[in-house]
Formats: sequence, C-alpha cells, structure tokens
Amino acid sequence: MKSRSLYAWCMDHPIGTVLLTFALVLLGILAFPRLSIAPLPEADFPTIQVDARLPGASAETMASSVATPLEVALSSVPGITEMTSSSALGSVNITLQFVLEKNIDTAAQEVQAALNQAAGRLPDMPNLPTWRKVNPADSPILIIGVTSETLSRTEISDLAETVLARQMTQINGVGEVFIGGQQKPAIRIQARPEVLAAAGLTLADIRTAVQRASVNLPKGALFGDNRVSTLAVNDQIFSADEYADLIISYTDGSPVYLRDVATVKLGAENDFVQIWPNGESGVALIIRRQPGANIVATADRIRAALPQLTSALPADVKVEVFNDRTRTIRSSLHEVELTLAIAVVLVIAVMAAFLRQWSATLIVSAVLGVSLIGTCAFMYLVGFSLNNLTLVAIVIAVGFIVDDAIVVIENIHRHLEAGETKRVAALKGAEEIGFTVVSISVSLVAAFIPLLFMGGIIGKLFLEFSLTAAAAILISVVVCLTLAPTLASLFMDKAPAHDPNNPGFFDRLVKRYDTVLTWALDHQKIMLGVFFLTVAGSVASFMAIPKGFFPLQDTGFVIGVTQAASDIPYEDMIAKHKQLEQILKNDPDITGFNHAVGGNNSTGSGRVWVVLSDPDDRDASASEIIDRLRPQFAQIPGFQVFLRAAQDINLGAGPGRAQYSYVLKALSSEELATWTQALTAKLRQNPIFTDLSNDLQWDANIIKLELDRQEAARLGFAAADLDQALYDAFGQRQINEYQTETNQYNVILELDPAQRGTAESLNYFHLRSPTTGEMVPLLAFAKVLPATSGPVVIAHNGMQPAATLSFNLAAGISLGEAVEVLEQARTELQMPGSVSGSFQGAAQAFQDSLATQPLLIFTALLAVYIILGVLYESFVHPLTILSTLPSAAIGAILLLWIWQLDFSIMALIGIILLIGIVKKNGILMVDFALQAQREQGLSAKEAIHQACLVRFRPIMMTTLAAILGAVPLMMGFGTGAELRVPLGVAVVGGLAFSQVLTLLTTPVVFLALDKAFLQKKQIAK
Repeated sequence: MKSRSLYAWCMDHPIGTVLLTFALVLLGILAFPRLSIAPLPEADFPTIQVDARLPGASAETMASSVATPLEVALSSVPGITEMTSSSALGSVNITLQFVLEKNIDTAAQEVQAALNQAAGRLPDMPNLPTWRKVNPADSPILIIGVTSETLSRTEISDLAETVLARQMTQINGVGEVFIGGQQKPAIRIQARPEVLAAAGLTLADIRTAVQRASVNLPKGALFGDNRVSTLAVNDQIFSADEYADLIISYTDGSPVYLRDVATVKLGAENDFVQIWPNGESGVALIIRRQPGANIVATADRIRAALPQLTSALPADVKVEVFNDRTRTIRSSLHEVELTLAIAVVLVIAVMAAFLRQWSATLIVSAVLGVSLIGTCAFMYLVGFSLNNLTLVAIVIAVGFIVDDAIVVIENIHRHLEAGETKRVAALKGAEEIGFTVVSISVSLVAAFIPLLFMGGIIGKLFLEFSLTAAAAILISVVVCLTLAPTLASLFMDKAPAHDPNNPGFFDRLVKRYDTVLTWALDHQKIMLGVFFLTVAGSVASFMAIPKGFFPLQDTGFVIGVTQAASDIPYEDMIAKHKQLEQILKNDPDITGFNHAVGGNNSTGSGRVWVVLSDPDDRDASASEIIDRLRPQFAQIPGFQVFLRAAQDINLGAGPGRAQYSYVLKALSSEELATWTQALTAKLRQNPIFTDLSNDLQWDANIIKLELDRQEAARLGFAAADLDQALYDAFGQRQINEYQTETNQYNVILELDPAQRGTAESLNYFHLRSPTTGEMVPLLAFAKVLPATSGPVVIAHNGMQPAATLSFNLAAGISLGEAVEVLEQARTELQMPGSVSGSFQGAAQAFQDSLATQPLLIFTALLAVYIILGVLYESFVHPLTILSTLPSAAIGAILLLWIWQLDFSIMALIGIILLIGIVKKNGILMVDFALQAQREQGLSAKEAIHQACLVRFRPIMMTTLAAILGAVPLMMGFGTGAELRVPLGVAVVGGLAFSQVLTLLTTPVVFLALDKAFLQKKQIAK
C-alpha cells in the first residue's frame, strides 16, 4: 500500500507537482517588473506645512500676531506628534507632524478647518495661510535648473512658474515645487518722500489712488432682443508706464502725476533673493514629493512630462536636471541585485563542493530559484516595493532557503549512500527530516515576530523586511518538502561509493571532529564553563559596544545652509557666496551645485545643494568630502557653512543644519537664549561634535521708533497711522495686483532705493492730520531711538519658544556616545527645570530604539522558545537548542568591533536573524538524538554523539551556505552599502564564531539538561 503522505503524493504526481511549481514561478516572473522601486519601505510620518505671509512684518510681529493664533487653532487637530514654527521677516512656516496611522487627507481637512477658525484672529494679510502635504525635512526628489543667456531673472522666474512649476504640481506624487531664487515680476512704485512733502502728498495718497485706478470687477451684460452683449472696461492697468501716468491729485488746478513723485518700473517682487544653478544666474525648481509617494515613480512621471513642458519655452531657455535623487536609488538597488547574484553563485558552489553531484546541486538550485521568484509574487500581492531592505531580506533568505534544501537533499543523499533506490531514498529522507525542516523554519519565522510588533517609524520600516524574509522561508519549506523529493526521486544520481581505505577530505574532517567531540563529552564541566563564559561575554559585549542608529548613507547628494551676520548687506553676502562657488568648482568629486542667497527673508542666510559623482567613481565618502570642504569654507571671513549628507530616512519635522538635533524649550525667550548659548559653548569644547550650531539669531539690527502718544493724539494721530506710514515706506507693501490669463502680479509701494536703507529718510516724512488736514512731520510725534539687537527668526516647538542645536559627529564616534556627552553637559550646567530639552528626529528615534533593544531581543528569544516548546512538547529541549545563541552574539559583536562599526539598527536586525539561523545547529542535533533514543534505545550520551557525527555534514553545509549568502553584504561594495554592511558583518561574525563552539558546547548542554531534568523525571516515574 502506498504511503498517503504529502511527499508520496508529490512523487506519485510529478507532472502535477512540476506544473504547480511552474504556476508559482510564472506569477513571480509577471510580478517582478511590476514591483515599485523605492530606497526604503514607505515609512513617512504624515506631515503638513502651513505658510503665512505678511510682507514687512518683523519676526516678533509674525510670531505674536500670526504664528500664535495659528498654533492655538491647529493644536486642536487630533494626532499631532510635533508642531514647530519659524517666524521671520514677513513669513511664518508651521510644520505639523502626525502619528503614523493618521490619514494625511483627513489631516489636511482638519488643518483647513483649523485655519478657517483662526482667520478671524489674524491681521489683514494679502493672502490667507496656505498648507501643503510635504515634509520640509525630506530631500528633494529632483532639482531642475532653468537658465537663459538673454532673458532677465524676472522673465525666467515668470516662465518657470507659469509653464513648468504649475504643471508639475499637478503630477501625481508631487507635493511641492519650490522655485528657488524666484524674482517674480512686479510693478514697483518707488516714492521720493521729499517730493511728496513738497507736493503736500503722503504715501497713503499714492496707495489709495493706485487701488482705485486699477480694478478687475464684474460689469454685467446687456440682454437685448437680438443678442446678449458682455460689458468690458479698460479698468486694469498692466504696465509701469500706465501707472506712471496716473493722476494722484491736483495742485492749483494742475495735475500731479505719479511719475512726478515716484519712479515706476517693472522689477522683481523680491529683489533680495538669488540662486545660481551650477554657477549660472537663473532659478531652480526644487521638487518634493507628497509623504508616502513613491520617489522613483514620481521622478519618472516628472521626467516624462519635461519634453512637452519645455517645448512651450523660448528656444534659449535651458532646462537641466541638476540632481535626480533616483540616480543613487537605482544604483543602490542594482548593487543589491548584484549582491544577490553573487550570494546565489557562492551558495551553489558550496553545495556542489559538498554534494559532489550535479543532480543534487541542480535540485537545490531549482528550489532556491522557485522560492526567490515566488517571494516576488508575494511582495506584489501585498503591495511591497523593491527597496534596499526587502532586497536585503531576499539576500539573507538565500541562506535560509538553501539550508532547508540542503537538509532534505543531504538526508536523501545519505540514504542513497546506504544503497536505497531513488524513490525509497527520497521518501525516507523527506519523511525523516520533514519535521526537522518545519521546526527550523517555523522557529526562524518566530524570530521575526517581535519585528512585526515594533512601534514607530522603525517598526514600519522593518515590516516589509520581516514579512518578505518570512514569506521566502515559508515558501521554501513548501518547495523543499514537495518539489525537492519529487525531483530527487526522478533525477538524483546514486551516490558514488566510498573507498574505506582512501577517505576523502570530509571523511578526515569528520574523524577529527569525532576525536575533539569525544574529549568534550568526557570533560563536560570544562565545556559547561566555556558555555557560561560565552553567556556572560555576550551580555558584557552588548553593553560595551557603542550604539548607533542607522548608518550614515552616501546618497551622492549634500545639502546645507550658509550663515553670515543678519545685517550683512546683500551685495556682501553675494560676494561670500561667490567664494563658496569657487571652492565647490575646484573639488574634483563635485559634479554640480546650486547655491542661493536670501532664505527666510534675511540677506544673512543662504542654501547650498551639492551633487557628488557616483560613489564608485570617487575614493572619498560624502562625509569625508564634507570634512575636507569644512576648513576651506572657514577661510571665508564672517561666513559659516553647515553641510550634511542627504539621507533616505528623514525623521525630523524640519530641515536641520546637520544630521542630529537637540531642542531646548523655555517659557521666555531670554531664558532660552541664555541656556542655549551656554550649552552650545560647552559642547563646542568637545571634539566629538562637528558643525555644531544653534538656530538662535539675535543679531538683527532693530531701529525702534518711540511714539509720543499724547502729542500724537493732539495732532489727531494714533499708533495705527504710524504703522501704516512705515509699512507703506519700508514694508514692500503689496498695494494692488493686475491679473492676466496665466498669472497675477503685484504692485509694490516703497521708498526710493537710495532712501529705503537709511533712517535719515524719516526726516522727510509727513502725514496729513485727520483733524486739521495739515501736513505734519512724522518726527513731530515720534522719535528714533538708538539701534538695538533683536531676533531674526523666532522658533516655537509645541507652542513654546524653542531653539535647536544641530550637530554632526566626528569620524568613529557613535550616536550613543554623543547622546551621553550631551546629557552630561546639560547636567553639569545645572539647567533649571523651566528649561526642558529633548532630542528630535534621528536622535530621538535612536533613544526610543535603544530603550527597546533588550526587550526586542528577549521577545525574539521567547517567541522561538515557545514555538520550539510546542513542536517538541518539552520545556527542556528548546533550552538546549537556544544554547547556541550566546556564542553567536559574541561573534557578531566582535566582528562589528573589528570592522569599526557601532551597534546600529541594522546590526540589531542581524542579531535577531542569528537567533533564527544559529539554533538550526541545535535542532539538527537534538532532533536526531531524540529519534536515536526512541528508535535505537541509545543512552543520551551515545545518542547525541551519533547525532553530532551524522548531522556534521548538513550543519557544515548549511552554515557555510548562510555565511556565503551574507558575505557579499559584509563586503559592502557599491552604492548603498552603508545599510547592508552592519547586517552582513553581524551575521557572518555570529555564524563563524558560533559554528566553532556550538559543535562542542551544545552536546554538553544537552547532556547536562538531560541529567538535571529528564533523567530525574524518568526516575520519578
């Protein structure tokens, strides 16, 4: 009677088995090209940025009258984890970061409702606050330079906005298209106060006349008996000349034209901003994606649209992609795919060397191929992307898959050596080893269970990694126990006969191992001592190794900010940026750059974007390039440059000056400034911090006017009259706009450029008294006080005054060391309780992950123990199997130390993988020993001795396969290697070290536990 087992059914139905396998392969082949491409799994915090503009308003006015009402209203939106704001001259930016589970579309609706609620408490603004679904901390996916040799910057800016930017924002996945260096066209009315005073006019008269002279209002229509006619009027003014011809008033019957008291010209809406794409004057389109949008797909859609968009531009306008973030993403994925191919070749080579049979090698190769292709089908079905982590999971899975296949094929091979027929050997081999394979694989999957329940951004990142690896393992179990025995029963050759008088290399190796094992079993106390030393060593080494977060990536892109004195003249700031430009041009590893002046409405700040050559084409990493640029930038007097390598993982709610940030909050700005500067000064004494800075800018030159309220009241004036007069003169006030079919342009009122930069112009200011109608000098009821210092930017975090310390780390310094030093410095300064501090972004996520690492490892151990206990119906045998782990931990940490790597999240994942991999040795030994005790009546010592010798070959083969599968990761070649190396090093080090010890310690632990628990239990019975 035929066996009714699954193995027998597959052998009896080889065509059906092969066709079912082919169906799985076909699904995988169809799915692979349809998998989306990304650098990492989508794990963005839902983020919304709110912008508000009030040209001319100081940072303090923006913070108190705009930022605070908005923050109060927005605080009612549920699910906000972080709310930061930055108030500068004329602008407020508020960034809202939500919990991971928050739907961003729902969040957007709630944010809009909050803005509507706050609108009544805001000052009179040219436009209402706006919001965008974008994270300003995220690196741009594309930067596109737009330049022309013949067109002015205002013309280029207009074309970039109307032809390019607006169309790009409609592309799926695009969150924001920021036009860097935009000088939007505007009509500027530059009044001369002394001429106005002589004519008996004020700036308010000009404002009123302009607002009344140009409108665009509905006029109605004529509904006649025969036709309907729409009424039209030339009510809009579109040119500077037409504005210049406006009559402001009449003096002695003669008209006073606007050109008589002011210069009217077509200029830029903001004169104090400029950008240089690759050193050329123009604008740059800085494109960011929506949170959650696929980077590669979005960039591809933009590139596909570019030819059609640029066809509408004049011929001499050059549009060039300056930086494409997908360049290194694609390169990194290509390198991982190459790593996968190398791992497969190495593993197959090991199998061929051990099995010495082409048929057996090809069967294992078939199992490997089917399992990997089937995993692609799974990834497509659940919506996973092809990214660095899922591909690394597949690379690691190569070793797991081959382990299962080797165990099955080696056992069949052993029965063939014993003289069995192909079918009998395949059936016996599969039935004997089936439970072992299931035990190995299920307990390996159990090690991933804690990863599935990790919270926060780390949990979301590694969800795809864990499920991909688990799917590959489970698919391989099914294929190994169905396809492998079927193919073996048909094609596996009979094993070559061994000549007992001429033992091969492996036979001699087994004999040597037998000698050492016999000694170990005879000296159990010594071996137990070694085992307990490994337990203590693993705990001690884990506590001692420096801790880190994610390894710093080299994405080939560097971003940064520049800072000079806040009151630096605009032309001087441009000169310093030109020196920076020359340094960037001279660096051989820089292929392109952008630099801009005028960020945050301050001439003292700027931005830098640097594109590096491909990592394979240069010897220096991005961090090393930053290190060599730093001293060159330091030669520019009164100028600071803060650079950081752009990362695929951006966890903060705003663009920082450096990789890591620490936020201080206080109840008052004065107390905040005191302790921020004290902490910054103390940390600068420690060389482990580089590019250390804080974002407190209290060097704005403030010219204050003191209002004499009694005198003002006597003359009929109030504080609002003074504010309005100053706003008209110095606020670049948008007093009107003209509208075309494609855009709207502002009309701006200001003083003549020769006078708007000096307080002496106030001597010529006159206001018309509301009570007498007479012209009154402004300084008759106000006086100019000596200049003082004030804030350039006011930052809030959680609606409190806040300052951010940003820093990079010196080479070889781990984030864990920096965190300890910073906390110690804070303690030594004895900061008061009213000043609170916390890490933000990557540093905060590091602290959270550091606190959960021991629990995560313990949970993984517990999950594996429970699964093994259920499978073996024993409390004791899982302990024997898990005794293989301490030596693996020591090996992993030791090799990380040798490689000069810290214990990062990727190394932690390597340790968790080791929990699943290394216990395989214990399962192979214990499973055979228990079977030998049951079926052959052997003692525990005889059974474990025989188990070690019989299972020695599959243990060596599977361990070597797993090691070689991880070696390409450890070698770390190509783009994106920084993420792969720590995981590969941990796996290789753990496997290599544990292989040496567990072959000797595990049998001894088995006997010790058997003597302590099982023999006593049998005696009691």
